Formats: sequence, C-alpha cells, structure tokens
Amino acid sequence: MTSHKTAQTMKPATAAKKLGVYLEATPAEFQEGVVTRSELNALQAEPPQWLQELRRNGPHPRPVVASKLGVSIAGLARGGVTEALTTEQIDALKQENPEWLQKERATQAEVRKEAVRIKEKNAEKAERLQQSGS
Repeated sequence: MTSHKTAQTMKPATAAKKLGVYLEATPAEFQEGVVTRSELNALQAEPPQWLQELRRNGPHPRPVVASKLGVSIAGLARGGVTEALTTEQIDALKQENPEWLQKERATQAEVRKEAVRIKEKNAEKAERLQQSGS
C-alpha cells in the first residue's frame, strides 16, 4: 500500500497573513486560488514585484499598522483606525502624532515593561525552586 502525499494548501487569507500583506490588495489570481506550502515558501524566499511593493508601500493589514505605529491592534481601534493604511498614511500619522497615538504608545510601553517584570519574576522563582530542589 502506497501513501500519496498531497501538498498542504491554505486559503489566500491565511497565506496573506503569513506574508504580512493585506489580502484585498493582492492580485486577483492570489485571492482566488489556494496556496501550497511550497508556493508560500517560494513567495517568502523570492518575493515577486507585487509582494515587494505591498510590503514597502501597503496598504498594510492592521497587525502591521499597529507594529509600525508601536501600538496594539486594540489601540488602533480605540484610535478609530479600522482600515488598512498605506506606508504614507502611517508616516503622516507618526508626523501628526495625535493624542490617542501618544496615549496608546505609552500604554504599549507599560505593557511591555510589565511583561519583562513578570518574566524576570518567574525566572527568579524558577531559579529559587531549582536551587532548593538540588
């Protein structure tokens, strides 16, 4: 009995997410087809012109927008940003630096500091447990 290995495929939305691009801005043939794991790997290894252009200029999906602005996705929503933005729009927001963006960046910085504090605390606790157990 032989087993036939089928190529693992994913929906275009999943592939776009893995590539960090906004699905609606991709070419029609990408949106309408399925993407195999090997095709995804090829796109990541040697991005075609359309993918390079999307990554450079957008429009970018919300996770990428949030990352470029230094805020959370929830922070974007609280700031009223619900759509994909281009690199130009993101840069304009950074220049404008509205109050909501300042506030969300500060919140994000606090969240990161707290995460580091908890990680250090847990590492110390693990170290104490390891020392008392040996």
